[in-house]
Amino acid sequence: MTLHALQTKAVQFAPDPITDEEGGAMLRASLNLFARWKITDEEAATLLDLPVRTYRRWKAGQAGRLDRDTKARLSNILGIHKALRILFSDPQRVYDWIKAPNEAFQGAPALSVMLGGELTDLMRVRRYLDAERGGW
Repeated sequence: MTLHALQTKAVQFAPDPITDEEGGAMLRASLNLFARWKITDEEAATLLDLPVRTYRRWKAGQAGRLDRDTKARLSNILGIHKALRILFSDPQRVYDWIKAPNEAFQGAPALSVMLGGELTDLMRVRRYLDAERGGW
């Protein structure tokens, strides 16, 4: 086998982008999830990296264009929820966990970590939960 035969292009491994329709569905699911988490509009806006006014407009059904960063945030938020649904059979534990103190985060609740405002903060919580549930 020649070296040329082993070369691959990064594009071959790139995931398909999230479509606008998928993004809209993810937004609607996340809005419902935020209500179950009992978080404020200000907290939800921080999770999505949006101004509060924009978040409230979206919450009222007037969503604007979802950019790549927002879609990535929504994907991680729903991934966190999915992992919690796998880990806990009691639905109330699924929704309460986000605000419960957690030793993995130096006693802080996961929500506090996520409210750091960076996409990597959401990813940190998701990676932790994925590891706890056994990965993929």
